[in-house]
Amino acid sequence: MFDTITEDAALVAMIGFAGGVLLGLAARLGRFCTLGAIEDFLYQGSDIRLRMWILAIGIAGLASFGLVSAGALDLTQTVYYLTPWSPLASIIGGLLFGYGMSLSGNCGFGALARFGGGDLRSFVIVIVMGIAAYVMLSGPLAALRVRFTDMTTFDTITQGYAGLLSSTTGLPLAPSGLLISLLIAVAALFSKTFLNNRKAVLWSVIVGLAIASGWAGTNWVSYHGFGSVPVVSHTFSAPLGETMIFVMTSSGGGISFGVGSVFGVLTGAFIGSLIKGHFRWEACEDPRELKRQILGAVCMGFGAVIAVGCTIGQGISAFSLLAFSAPITFAAIFAGAAIGLRQLITGFASA
Repeated sequence: MFDTITEDAALVAMIGFAGGVLLGLAARLGRFCTLGAIEDFLYQGSDIRLRMWILAIGIAGLASFGLVSAGALDLTQTVYYLTPWSPLASIIGGLLFGYGMSLSGNCGFGALARFGGGDLRSFVIVIVMGIAAYVMLSGPLAALRVRFTDMTTFDTITQGYAGLLSSTTGLPLAPSGLLISLLIAVAALFSKTFLNNRKAVLWSVIVGLAIASGWAGTNWVSYHGFGSVPVVSHTFSAPLGETMIFVMTSSGGGISFGVGSVFGVLTGAFIGSLIKGHFRWEACEDPRELKRQILGAVCMGFGAVIAVGCTIGQGISAFSLLAFSAPITFAAIFAGAAIGLRQLITGFASA
């Protein structure tokens, strides 16, 4: 089994695992959750967890463009800069993902974190989402997705807002990215209530640094390793499918950063649930709930691949590089989740 694992693959998997552990701990100990942040904002009148997300983006951006400035990260080799951008795909995929997230009660990352705490319902979500992602990525729907993306691709001179600011003002790329990321971080911290919540601030910083560690680690291996290694960071859509293939076949789908990241989140969530005393086995007793969660997982798997990322992949990893797709996709995910939550909580008939 392990004969097919190269040194480069093992190293990037370890990098993904380390960052994944931090993300899993953040989910269980810091309550870092996208759907929870949206629900708190819309129905509880609290923006604490939403500000956590924004601060994580700002910290990840500051760290990532700090790497760019130090010559330790080449933006042009990252997955979000190499992939052609389709604004329509970002919107449609984001809406589909957000709506599915509300139906399932978790995104892919959140489901992994819950599964690490013993929630078997989330295990079903993880499995279904991983299969759905691969159906859209390289299965029966792949050709249709590629054709749609090719037809709606938006040609740009640069793939990100830092490059746009740089070309407009003449400011170098790295300082442009650092400036925008700093403004994002300051916007998140512009709340006395949030600033006083040191735990929320701390876990936001940890999440941001975990994302940047992915860029730093895979970029280093890409330039110093012996094989071709993609420059990536954490995302939880296609890697769920990759992990399933690796567990089942090993040689058919080798170990990767994404596989290491998935196992890292599970490990971090498990440790976090033990620390909090929250680990317990849970199962779904309502068939209607399970049906809704499965439908949501399918929507998330399809939507994440169409949008080239999930709440973590586009919402933080792509955002940390200030890719054009990130805010569009994140806004669409927010809107899709809001629609789904409205349907579940109040129903459309009461509007």
